[in-house]
Amino acid sequence: MQYIGARQAVVTATPSRLAEPEPTGAELDAIEQELPLILAEVELLDAQITALDHIPCELDARRIRRARRRVLAARRALTNHTTGTAGGAA
Repeated sequence: MQYIGARQAVVTATPSRLAEPEPTGAELDAIEQELPLILAEVELLDAQITALDHIPCELDARRIRRARRRVLAARRALTNHTTGTAGGAA
């Protein structure tokens, strides 16, 4: 009786066989820089989903408005930060 296990290719993915490589340090820094915007967008989405569960009241409307303002503030801060660093020394 012959065992076929020894003739099979390895099925589990090893780090060298992964299709996507690990993120670089620059990519991780970019994600960290965008994290406040990501969290604000998640908060907005959470407020909108909560309002879908029942008849929206004034508290839901305030929560959504507040979350939208946070998203806009995070976008503004991210835009100002990226434009400020990309300009270089004048």
